[in-house]
Amino acid sequence: MIINTATLNALRTGFRREFMGALEQAPTQRERIATTVPSTTRSNTYGWLGKLPNMREWMGDRVVHGLAEHNYTIVNKDYELTVGVDRNDILDDNLGVYAPIMQEFGDSVAAKPDMLVFEALKAGFVNTCYDGQNFFDTDHPVLDEDGKEVSVANTDGGSGTPWFLIASGRRIRPIIFQERQRPEFVAMDNATDPAVFSKKEFQYGTDARWNVGYGLWQMAWGSKQTLDKAHYKAAREALMGMKGDHGRPLGLTPNLLVVPPTLEGQALELLNAERDAAGATNVYRNTAELLVVPWLA
Repeated sequence: MIINTATLNALRTGFRREFMGALEQAPTQRERIATTVPSTTRSNTYGWLGKLPNMREWMGDRVVHGLAEHNYTIVNKDYELTVGVDRNDILDDNLGVYAPIMQEFGDSVAAKPDMLVFEALKAGFVNTCYDGQNFFDTDHPVLDEDGKEVSVANTDGGSGTPWFLIASGRRIRPIIFQERQRPEFVAMDNATDPAVFSKKEFQYGTDARWNVGYGLWQMAWGSKQTLDKAHYKAAREALMGMKGDHGRPLGLTPNLLVVPPTLEGQALELLNAERDAAGATNVYRNTAELLVVPWLA
């Protein structure tokens, strides 16, 4: 194959088609637990997190609830992925292998946000959220009906494999996926480019700007206890009983059980079996959807 402008343009178009096709069609799981927030600057500050006030009877002047009490900031990070095509493969018309490579390239880029989101969920036992506590903690500060600070838990500890119960039906989910720049296909494929001159290599790549952080801890329960009826019951009751400041019931419905592949069997038995191990009716059958996440492995 002769390397000229027309050849390189056609090659770029074909590679981009394979990459973008895979990127746009790749399955994703992150939307189930993460709220996507568009970003237009280097970072976003989420001062309003934690402000879940209750509506009150209007007597006297309005009571204004401020939205800037927490200084929780997510700074965007740069990510890139680049592949090289040997010039000899173009000269020798040996490009058939690159179509699936570009498709895998797109799949890999599409998977990165999911990896970031579920890595953040898994790390919630040690990473802090907007209130300065670990995202999964036993002493999140909340104001009760009398305006006094009390401690509220969204974990029951443990030392085993972590699993998570999520109330995913609200506007703000447990994880924030902050998107500054979506991935685009770019090429460094002019015959005079330095990589072509020094390495006889045409380069194709993508870059994006993203980051993840923590949304509302009240929407998620994280546990390292055994995934069984008793601990699942405790998680459901805790989430359904969550309140915002000043005693506002949040009205949460836990609807998503998130587990790594190693807990799939236990989760299926818990959510699908008609009877439990003791032969009693399984009252928790179909009480949540199961989401098995490979990124939690």
